Amino acid sequence: MTTNLVGTAPELAVFTELIRLGKKPDVDFTFQASILGGQQQRGGLKLDFLFTNPPGLAISVTGVYFHFTLGGIDQRARDLVSREQLLGQGITLIFIEDDDIEKDVGFYVREALQFRDHSRLGGFG
Repeated sequence: MTTNLVGTAPELAVFTELIRLGKKPDVDFTFQASILGGQQQRGGLKLDFLFTNPPGLAISVTGVYFHFTLGGIDQRARDLVSREQLLGQGITLIFIEDDDIEKDVGFYVREALQFRDHSRLGGFG
């Protein structure tokens, strides 16, 4: 079981909601998973949540301020490239934004588990 969790408040809210929904850490999902070499390797990624149940799903918790205001187009481009990289590995990357987590973490986590992305990058929102 994952212990000594380190993450942002929105990431930990999603983690807590996954537990509430019956998902088991290190069984159904990995928190802060490295893939393709992780952040130490060019092109590698660190994912907030990588799932084995359901398979082929990853969730990234994004901050609206960082990803859409401060980071601007460069950050959005990196997010979209990450989504495409993962798609090539058979993994769908769903973004959940911090303001949506504050509004209704349960709804957005349940939607993400159904591969529905309501973020500004996802097409629903």
